[in-house]
Amino acid sequence: MNKVTVIKEIDEMMENYCEGCFVKNQLRKDRGKSGAHRFCIESCTIGEQLHFLGEELLKVYTK
Repeated sequence: MNKVTVIKEIDEMMENYCEGCFVKNQLRKDRGKSGAHRFCIESCTIGEQLHFLGEELLKVYTK
């Protein structure tokens, strides 16, 4: 994968799934910004995919 492809995938996923996410918005109200962010990183399937793409992006930049 090249960096442009990875960045486009990340942007597309964020646009389609994260913007306007009801769960994220509700957790921000209940747990605060860091609590919602922690949920997205650890429990959300989209967050897991974003984490994977971030790792791929790091591989591209370290080559």
